[in-house]
Amino acid sequence: MTTTSIKRRSRKLAAWTIAGAALAGTVTSAQAQEFSVLAGPLKSSSQNSYSWEANYREGLGRYAAWSFSWLNEGHIPDHHRDGQAVQLWGRLPLWNNRLELSAGAGPYRYFDTSQAEAGSGYSNSHGWGGMFTLRAAYYFDNRWIAEMKLNRVQAFGGPDTTALLFGIGYQLDAPDGRGPRAYAPSRSTNVTSNEVTVMLGRTILNSLDSESNLSESVEYRRGLWHYVDFTASYLHEGGHVQSRRDGIAAQLWATRAFFNDRLTLGVGAGPYLSITQNDDLPQNRTGDGRFAGVVSASASYRFTDRWLARLTWNRMVTRYDRDSDIIEAGIGMRF
Repeated sequence: MTTTSIKRRSRKLAAWTIAGAALAGTVTSAQAQEFSVLAGPLKSSSQNSYSWEANYREGLGRYAAWSFSWLNEGHIPDHHRDGQAVQLWGRLPLWNNRLELSAGAGPYRYFDTSQAEAGSGYSNSHGWGGMFTLRAAYYFDNRWIAEMKLNRVQAFGGPDTTALLFGIGYQLDAPDGRGPRAYAPSRSTNVTSNEVTVMLGRTILNSLDSESNLSESVEYRRGLWHYVDFTASYLHEGGHVQSRRDGIAAQLWATRAFFNDRLTLGVGAGPYLSITQNDDLPQNRTGDGRFAGVVSASASYRFTDRWLARLTWNRMVTRYDRDSDIIEAGIGMRF
């Protein structure tokens, strides 16, 4: 594993660690389900690597649940792959609800940085697959969860992987008794009213060398419905010779609020338009290279009724091998 790969892995793990610490450090009443972080060994054919996963899980009754995962499949030779999965679960509570055994399956959207098929360089490929999981979880009295997962990814157009993960989780919603909640509480108001946030962070090019540079952004966020937000953002992606420079994004978000609306978690997606960019674009680009997509995960903590802190991970999805991660944190104002 190269030094740049280690640095890239450390930056992304640090972002999720900060989000996890914010979740665990808040102790008032909640309004949702579980958040967990796991890591462990991964195997693909005869190759070994690592895997890690950040997961949000919500009950659909005593014997069912759904989850959203951001999965990283490590660095197997010529492939640096990660992506998002949505899964439906069947679950069986045991030992007075202390232990839960469950099985889940669902679609997996992956992003793979791989060695170019012809000549030197790299390519950013995107595709679909299925993610199949077995899970065992032990629920403690203080809302903490010890977890073990076996993930199997069947990818269309890429290598299949198997990973054994271990981790910890936290029940964001205080359970009625032992074990997981059957359902998440509903709400009658929007999670978000209006917010303006200024953020600073790093742009990491999804190449084999993971080049990075400073990034800045300004985001306007407005709640459209109880659990739906809209954002309009201006992003400066840094000055690396191969990356786009400045652009605007519009996204729709699924958002949940916890701990008396102090903490929010959300995932969003939408189009991205590059306003200013350099001329060093690959020859295999589709179109003029200005339009792309953006997929994001974000967490915010509201210190007061007016001020908040936000952490966001943006994945820029291009058609011409210039995918990038923009990981930023900042301060926002609510009104």
